[in-house]
Amino acid sequence: MLTHAMNRRLLATALTLALPTSAFATDNIQVAAAASLTDALNDAIAVYEAQHDVDVTPIYASSSTLARQIANGSPTDLFLSANVQWMDWLEEQGVNIQQRSDLLQNRLALVSASPDLPEQFVPGDEARIATLLEERDRLSVGDPDHVPAGIYTQQALEFLGEWEELEPKLARGNDVRAALTLVERQETPLGVVYQTDAFASDRVRVLGLFPTSSHEPITYPIALIGAEQNDAAVALREWLASEEALTIFADYGFDTDISSP
Repeated sequence: MLTHAMNRRLLATALTLALPTSAFATDNIQVAAAASLTDALNDAIAVYEAQHDVDVTPIYASSSTLARQIANGSPTDLFLSANVQWMDWLEEQGVNIQQRSDLLQNRLALVSASPDLPEQFVPGDEARIATLLEERDRLSVGDPDHVPAGIYTQQALEFLGEWEELEPKLARGNDVRAALTLVERQETPLGVVYQTDAFASDRVRVLGLFPTSSHEPITYPIALIGAEQNDAAVALREWLASEEALTIFADYGFDTDISSP
């Protein structure tokens, strides 16, 4: 995966340097995207900018944070959420959502950087996560009160019958990357993040994936935010659903085998 990503970035840089001065970006596209998309979308944007006269500005945060910012008038042309609920919420607030569809899916992973824990531990496979934690240990998660990864985690732990025991042990991050960082620094022995976050880190390992039946599908919808008259934004939205872009997302561990946008 890293080899493919590095090759694309090198190609994107070469193409950009080869462009004449007059061909540099003139259109700016504001993209609000879930934190879990950071590495894959940065890679995709580099490729796209090398091929088009545009300047794409991504803003990464929890989907909940981004949705609230958009609802409060933050300038955004394109929104990629880590769950459908926050896109639904924006529509309920009267925000002009256009060309909405589902783009990607993900999996929930139990991760660790501790050498003292097992190499494999599949949640729900006749094993309880709580048995891996000492009395003062914490489980790093996105905040279940608003972060999509945390919401899925709560659903999964409730399904597995571990929520009541583990809730007091949660270390709640403002987004899924914050949860990952705590595990990377070994400030917590365990964390629950998306498998794509684990793939993007060389400091954690995946102990096991949560059963897909334990939580709602982890679906990433994409939509224009009142930008149908913005040809550059429309073109980027279409390209992100193309085979070229989806291949990039797949390299980072996203599931792209869903209904075509």
